Amino acid sequence: MRSPSQRPLWQIYLIFLAPMVLSNFLQSFSGTLNGIYIGQMLGTQALAAVSGMFPIVFFFIALVIGLGAGASVLIGQAWGASETTMVKKITGATLTLGLVIGLIAAVLGGLFARPALQGLGTPPDVLDDAVAYARIMMLIMPLLLVFILFTQLLRGVSDTVSPLLALMVSTAVGLLLTPALILGWAGLPRMGIQSAAYAGLAGNVLAMLFLGLRLRHKNSVMAPDRELWAALRLDRAILGKVLRIGLPTGVQMVVLSLSELVILALVNSHGSQATAAYGAVTQIVNYVQFPALSIAITASILGAQAIGAGKLERIGPILRTGLTINLWLTGALVLLGYVLSHWLLGLFITDAEARVRAEHLLHIMLWSLLFFGFQAVVGGIMRASGVVLVPMGITIFCVLGVELPVAYLLDAHYGLQGVWMAFPITYLTMLALQTAYYRLVWRHKQIQRLI
Repeated sequence: MRSPSQRPLWQIYLIFLAPMVLSNFLQSFSGTLNGIYIGQMLGTQALAAVSGMFPIVFFFIALVIGLGAGASVLIGQAWGASETTMVKKITGATLTLGLVIGLIAAVLGGLFARPALQGLGTPPDVLDDAVAYARIMMLIMPLLLVFILFTQLLRGVSDTVSPLLALMVSTAVGLLLTPALILGWAGLPRMGIQSAAYAGLAGNVLAMLFLGLRLRHKNSVMAPDRELWAALRLDRAILGKVLRIGLPTGVQMVVLSLSELVILALVNSHGSQATAAYGAVTQIVNYVQFPALSIAITASILGAQAIGAGKLERIGPILRTGLTINLWLTGALVLLGYVLSHWLLGLFITDAEARVRAEHLLHIMLWSLLFFGFQAVVGGIMRASGVVLVPMGITIFCVLGVELPVAYLLDAHYGLQGVWMAFPITYLTMLALQTAYYRLVWRHKQIQRLI
C-alpha cells in the first residue's frame, strides 16, 4: 500500500476534501433544517425574522474563519516540518482569541440587537421575533465560535474526519431537539422561533465533548491534554503571526459579511416576502459555495504543508488539481441546483408567489459560483505562503467598488432581480484580478516558511 506522499495528488485532495465537503454539507443542512422547521411549522413571517439575523451571525463567524485560515496555514507549515510543540502553541493561542471574540459578541448582542436589526431595515411585522432570536444567538456565540475555530485548526494537521463526526453529533441533536422545542414534545417548553438557537447550543456542547474525547482516544496532537491547556493564552508572538495572515483574511470575510448586510437592507426594502426569498436562496447557495470554499481551503493547507516540508515544486500541481476539482464538483452542484430549484425552494417557502420570486433570483446568479470557486482556489494557494494583503485588497475592491454600486444601480432599473445580477459581475471581476496578480506577481516571489 502506498504512503500518502506516493499517492496521486488528486487522491490526496479527495481524501482530505471529502470529509470537509460532508462537514460543510452538515453545517448547511443544519441551517436548512432549521429553516424548513421554522418555515413549515411557524410560517413565512418567522422565516423572515430568522433570515434577518443571518448576516449579523455571519459577521462574527466570518471573523473567526479568517483567523482560522491564518492559523491553519501556520499549523500546516509546522505540521509539514514535524514541529508538534508549535502546533499546540498556535492552537491554544488561536482558540483563546476566538473565545474572547465570542464573549464580545455576546455582550454586544445583548445590548444592541434591536437597534442593529432596526438599522438593517428588518420589516416591523417580524422585528420582535428577530430581536428575541438574535439575543439568544449572541449568547451562545462564544461556544459556537470556539467550536468552528477548533474544527478549522484540525484541518491544518490533515484531520478532516474528526470535525465531520463532531458535526454529525451536532446535527443529530438539532434534528431531534428543534421540532421538540417548537411543538413542546415530551413536556418540553414551546420555545417558538428561539427553538433553533437553543437546539444549536445543546448540539454544540455535546459535539465539543465528543470531539475532546475522540482526540484523546486517538492521541492526536490536538487533543485537550496538559500541554494544550497550558497553551490557552494570548501569546503575543504567536498571535502576531496568526494575525499577519488571519487578520487580512478576517477583514476580507467581515467586508463580505458587511456587504451582505447592505444587500439585506436593500432586499428588506421590498418587504418580508423578499426577505424570506433571500433567506431561502441563501440556504441553497451555501450548498454550492461552501464546497467551493472547501476546495480552496484544501489547496491552501496542502500548499502550506508542502512549503513546511520544503517541497515547493508541488505548489503548481496543487493549484491545477484544485481548479480541476472545482470545475467538476462545483459545476455538478450548480447544475443540480438548476434542475431541482423549484423543489428545493419549496422546502422553505410555502407561499407560491414568494417561491416563484426566489426561484427566479436563484437562476440569475447560481452559475457564477463556479467562477467564485476558481478565484477562491487561486487565493488559497497564495495564502499558503502568507501572501494575503493584495488578494484581500482585490476582494474588498470587488465588493465595495463593484458589487454594492452595481446592486444599487441595477435595483433602481430592474428591481429586486437587479440586486442578484450584481453577484455574477462581482465574481467574474474577482477571478480576473486574482488570476492576473497570481500570474504577474506571486509566481515570481521567493516562497519562505513563516515559522
